[in-house]
Amino acid sequence: ALRVAQVDSTVLLLGESGVGKGMIAKLIHKHSDRSNGPFIRVDCAGIPDTLIESELFGYERGAFTGAKTEGKPGFLELANKGTLFLDEIGEIPLTSQSKLLRFLEDHEIIRVGGTEPKEIDVRIVAATNKKIEEMVASKNFREDLYYRLNVVPIYIPSLRERRDDILPLIYHFLEKFNKTYRKEKVLSPEAID
Repeated sequence: ALRVAQVDSTVLLLGESGVGKGMIAKLIHKHSDRSNGPFIRVDCAGIPDTLIESELFGYERGAFTGAKTEGKPGFLELANKGTLFLDEIGEIPLTSQSKLLRFLEDHEIIRVGGTEPKEIDVRIVAATNKKIEEMVASKNFREDLYYRLNVVPIYIPSLRERRDDILPLIYHFLEKFNKTYRKEKVLSPEAID
């Protein structure tokens, strides 16, 4: 992650829920040339299919019923000169995947209801806990988009696959919570074992 932070490649973070994909995305941003720019996290699973396109690409005034009268920039615009972290990328509907692919190829967006392309300079870090190759094989995820996102894949193993990290994490969180709650708790050797 620290090595790939030095270049501007698209990164695909893979691993189960809870392994820290969001933390790795922030680490990549923090150690990149874009660290002074924004870091925008988008929970793709939390946005309804009908709104994903307007949330990512923004919309012009009057683009649809209920739209703000002045329009709204999308997450891609908000992340300009920084990093856009697309968490749970496998949840983006096929209809919006083609527009995202077009952005990755051209680095331009057109807001929903708009006609003027706008150039955007943003690094994409995507993450998924799904078996995305299987989604591609079953035509639930575009193959061309997968290859655009999978420039540098990083697999993050679960804690059960890296048991040597358990003890340092125990001490880290013990120290953190002792400071937070002004305590001096310790763990017995039996508890550690």
